[in-house]
Amino acid sequence: MFVELMPLLGERTVMITVARLNQNSIRVNVIPSRQKEDEDAALAIPLSFSGTPEELDRELGSSLASYVEDNLRLQSALATAKAEMEAAAKAAREQAKAKTVQSTKKQEDCTAKETTSDPPPADQNMTLFATPQK
Repeated sequence: MFVELMPLLGERTVMITVARLNQNSIRVNVIPSRQKEDEDAALAIPLSFSGTPEELDRELGSSLASYVEDNLRLQSALATAKAEMEAAAKAAREQAKAKTVQSTKKQEDCTAKETTSDPPPADQNMTLFATPQK
């Protein structure tokens, strides 16, 4: 039983409770602790086994091994997803920053062109009202 728990114990503390249910039955609870407050709650889901002492002796080890394997696989998948989201967010920030720099350069270029061009002659200004021709 403890050999099966060793990989999980490397990641977190595990509390085990054992209680007698009736004359022939026992309940074993395996409760992993959370490493941090913001850690996904799925990584700390408790596991409960009930049965006769003989059944628990026979099946508890393999059930714990499966539980630990699934828990570690979930932990790895969550870590991978978090890393991918952080990389995507970083790329999006860099892309937005690049667009902002390009937009600023375009505005500066337009402003420079406007200041270097000659103003139109006064007689070519458009007016709201047509002037009579002479």
